[in-house]
Amino acid sequence: MQILQIVGIGIVAAVIIIILRAQKPEIALQASIVTGIVIFMLLASKLAAVVEVLESFADRADIKPIYFTTVLKITGIAYITEFGAEVCKDAGEGSIASKIELAGKVTIVVLAVPIITSLLDLIIKVMP
Repeated sequence: MQILQIVGIGIVAAVIIIILRAQKPEIALQASIVTGIVIFMLLASKLAAVVEVLESFADRADIKPIYFTTVLKITGIAYITEFGAEVCKDAGEGSIASKIELAGKVTIVVLAVPIITSLLDLIIKVMP
């Protein structure tokens, strides 16, 4: 099971980072970032498989590709924003983490405008 590998990497990295933080805090932060990237890379193939399945359902449901692509972008932005904010929090920069989260939320809203507009148009057409 890949989850055991990921948890193992996380636990080993956490112990190493705790030890490093006391002696070399700058290296501890870098180790934390690298660990996050390694875990994400291990999951990337799983995410690709999920996207393929969702694409096939979107095709069968006759969903316009622009909407499906937008939803995937929004999901990606949410994950990337969370990762960046957590790295900043680990570095003790909570205020920068808050700004990253705000930027992610604003970007998501901007990307969602075409979907929201389409949904509102549909509601207006259905209403008498």
